[in-house]
Amino acid sequence: MTGADVGTAVSVFLASAVECVEALTIVLAVGSTRSWRSAFSGVGVALLALAVVVAVVGGGLSALPVDDLRVAVGLFLLAFGGKWLRKAVMRESGRKAMRDEDVAFEREIEAARAAGHAQPGWDPYSFSIAAKGVLIEGLEVVLIVVTIGAPGGRTGLAAAAAVIAALLVAAVGVAARHPLSRVPENALKFAVGVLLTAYGIFWTAEGAGVGWPGGDAFLLVLVAAVLGCSLAAVRVLRRPEPARAGG
Repeated sequence: MTGADVGTAVSVFLASAVECVEALTIVLAVGSTRSWRSAFSGVGVALLALAVVVAVVGGGLSALPVDDLRVAVGLFLLAFGGKWLRKAVMRESGRKAMRDEDVAFEREIEAARAAGHAQPGWDPYSFSIAAKGVLIEGLEVVLIVVTIGAPGGRTGLAAAAAVIAALLVAAVGVAARHPLSRVPENALKFAVGVLLTAYGIFWTAEGAGVGWPGGDAFLLVLVAAVLGCSLAAVRVLRRPEPARAGG
């Protein structure tokens, strides 16, 4: 396995784990409050839909010329990774509140109880909420899988990393019957944002004709540069704003 393979697997695994933790919170809330059977049915339907999306989107991207594919993928990763990185930097610097899975879990439970009593045998509410939650969070995983995997022909590897992350999060969460509130979600999003942004810079420039020194190995330099800039941004944002003179 090459360094690029490892980078692909790690990036997709971390991104998928973050999204799966958020989806798990929704499934646990409706399953424990209303109907596990209906909730798991919704999860299954959502996963089948996501598999179809992977096949369709992955096939469409593979039909593009290599350079066009790299530019398109790079721009997407820059936008997507930049969004995650911005949120992580704002939270790490204290400018934005950290996401609390326990609070999100209680909010989902309250919504499930407010929807009325679960219907015996089959509960449409549990099915629809679980399916929607997994589908929404899963679509981001799908986009990451196909965009990171497609340019280097590593879609299979990326998909395997996503599946492993999903199985691991699901196994731990269902066993505990509690949201994974101790997972350092912001740290993971920070890391994923750095990796996706670095990949975005790499693929966009390469698709535009830039030849990176050392080939794929230059990704490490880009990762270090993006990480350094992000940490510097956190330090700057943590500084207290100067007091304004009274009018």
